[in-house]
Amino acid sequence: MHDRYKTILLFGAPGSGKGTQGKILGQIPGFYHLSCGEVFRSLDIHSELGKVFYEYSSRGELVPDDVTVRMWAANINAQTILGRYKPHEDVLVLDGIPRNVNQSRLMRERIDVLEIVHLVCRDKEAMMKRLRRRALKENRTDDARESVITRRWQVYEEETFPVLALYPGEIIHEVDAVGSPADVLQHVLEAVVPVQETHFQNALDAE
Repeated sequence: MHDRYKTILLFGAPGSGKGTQGKILGQIPGFYHLSCGEVFRSLDIHSELGKVFYEYSSRGELVPDDVTVRMWAANINAQTILGRYKPHEDVLVLDGIPRNVNQSRLMRERIDVLEIVHLVCRDKEAMMKRLRRRALKENRTDDARESVITRRWQVYEEETFPVLALYPGEIIHEVDAVGSPADVLQHVLEAVVPVQETHFQNALDAE
């Protein structure tokens, strides 16, 4: 088995700020952030995987888990070849993947999960307001509808939240997602800085 990528997972319900925190961490040397959305957006639709993706998306169907994981693996391999992501130096920060238990199992041979930052939303109405504001700001009026937001929460609770049960409790760090981005970031850093420190020291020792 090849060396697995040392990884931090960002978890949380829709509107919890996973993308925001992931982007901030990605600007810090020693972290490499990759979201599931970026994987789909950067896909070459003329490639083999791109054609498979288009086949499903054009019918309005969800891409199967094995295809999603293969797309992710191809993307991260490309980032490594291009030198954007250096596995021996950088801690990989994933946001939006794995999305369900099956994806998590499919990715086990590729990622070594060192820490999970769980952005907790105890005030559901505050998260709903955040999602509505974001959708209107980005001119995605369909996403601002109550039914759409409720459905996204339902999918998260039924499919994504159960992923947490696959990992030991000692690596799951809960952070209150309701607060300013800077305040949330402060608590996220408390969880992830020790992980980076250990990875950095291990890389030095291996030289």
